[in-house]
Amino acid sequence: MGSSILITKKRRWKAQTLNLIEQEDGEGLKEPLLVVYNDNTSNSDVRYSSDGDKISVESKFSENATRYNTKEDTQRRQQENLLETKEVSHVDTVPHNMPRTLDEKLKEMKDQVIWAEAYLSFSPANSSSHFVKELKLRIKDVQEAMSQSTKYSRVSRRALQKMKAMESTLLKASRMYPDCTAVVKYFLAMHYNVEEQVMAHQTQETFLQELGGRTVPRHLHCLSMRLTAKYYALEPEEREFPNKHKRQDPNLYHFAVFSDNILSCSVVVNSTVSTAREPERIVFHVVTDSANFPSMSMWFLSNPPGKATVHVERADSFRSLSGKHSVTTKEDSVDPRYTSELNHLLFYLPDIFPHLNKIILLDHDVVVREDLTELWSKKMRGRVNGAVLTCDEGEPSFRRMDMFINFTDPVIADRFDANVCTWAFGMNLFDLQQWRRRNLTQVYHKHLQLGNDRPLWKTGTLAIGWITFYGHTITLNKKWHLLGLGYDSGVRQEDIEKAAVIHYDGNLKPWLAFGLEKYKLFWSKHVNYEHPFLQSCGIHE
Repeated sequence: MGSSILITKKRRWKAQTLNLIEQEDGEGLKEPLLVVYNDNTSNSDVRYSSDGDKISVESKFSENATRYNTKEDTQRRQQENLLETKEVSHVDTVPHNMPRTLDEKLKEMKDQVIWAEAYLSFSPANSSSHFVKELKLRIKDVQEAMSQSTKYSRVSRRALQKMKAMESTLLKASRMYPDCTAVVKYFLAMHYNVEEQVMAHQTQETFLQELGGRTVPRHLHCLSMRLTAKYYALEPEEREFPNKHKRQDPNLYHFAVFSDNILSCSVVVNSTVSTAREPERIVFHVVTDSANFPSMSMWFLSNPPGKATVHVERADSFRSLSGKHSVTTKEDSVDPRYTSELNHLLFYLPDIFPHLNKIILLDHDVVVREDLTELWSKKMRGRVNGAVLTCDEGEPSFRRMDMFINFTDPVIADRFDANVCTWAFGMNLFDLQQWRRRNLTQVYHKHLQLGNDRPLWKTGTLAIGWITFYGHTITLNKKWHLLGLGYDSGVRQEDIEKAAVIHYDGNLKPWLAFGLEKYKLFWSKHVNYEHPFLQSCGIHE
């Protein structure tokens, strides 16, 4: 009984509400008072039909204007506030078939405010003319309409009328300032300021991405600490890797990766082994720094890659090699990705692996999608380095030598051609026998010493790599190495499907929170997220 009475009361209230709304619609809403300007030569008149559409505009304005009626203005503002409250309460007062979306209307309001502020800037400083007051009032009205529309996710009828009033005022302004020169100058200055702000934000974004790219995430640090503790709990004999005899066997397929990132190394190894036709002939050489050697070793001791062989080595065990060539590396960058000894150890491959004839070097941010052992049958034609080229101007991976190397220096200009095709690090096939014959490690040290004396190239190993292997590189088919998944969101799916190796070069690495989400699946499928250490350190898919 009580519920039926309550329903009846609600119906009566709705009926009364609808009746009030119909009365308001029948009476129509009064337009805000418009300022009408007159002069001695012509009349000014802006007339609207009952439905708010403009009928005619005939005007030539001067600085003489009728004053606002203070009492009428106060009453109008009170009516607007009351009506705004009613419209918020009754959503049905706004037509559902409104031709434009909320976003479009908000953009239109913003444009109106920008134009009004532009015209306002043309007025003399501290001006109190009626037109200036009208502009300020219209700006305030439209800004309030924007605020209300954003708050309630809808554009009220009152807001639409405020936009029409602003349109009328802007029309007056265009008649008062017929010269477009001032308007153009204003918007050019505004455009310049916006460009400056965008450039500043882009610079800040790049810096933060680079900072994030070289910072060890908390969960990876946690994983390293847990593995290190477990490693030192092992007996000395338990720390030895199996299949030692395979490490120097030149008849097997040898891969090298230099990294201090446990998770990324595991993905490189797992993806390579999972795609190999003969995984038992795969030998991985993982070289890491002394701080991460215990954790890296523990990971692969407890997570062996099937039938393949893995051996972890310390980078500091090869420090005698740099002493052998009597040179030190000087880098101005504070980025450890460039200053780390791991990055320059690749130029010592023939000395690190004296018994091997060929080896494939993989970066730690790649995923292998196809068997790479086919590359061992590649005819090198006396060349040392097999790599994918990066000299197609239409590609995001495009690089020119003079983008990284200082060709204004005669030492560079006399020995190298800036137009020679560049190539990429990340998936490279090296003929170590040819490397030894041509003594390219000494070539590397020679130019490195020159670069220490004066600025010849940008920080990193790419430029010095181009110089070291200049004239000693053979082209590999593009399918062997697809670049860009760490910076280019436009890499095509069909190119990814065809690629043997996909490379997350750039700052947006797949193990970072801000990595490109659309490409993370190809990487994460090779991570065992059920591993207890990954679970306890909060590493999830």
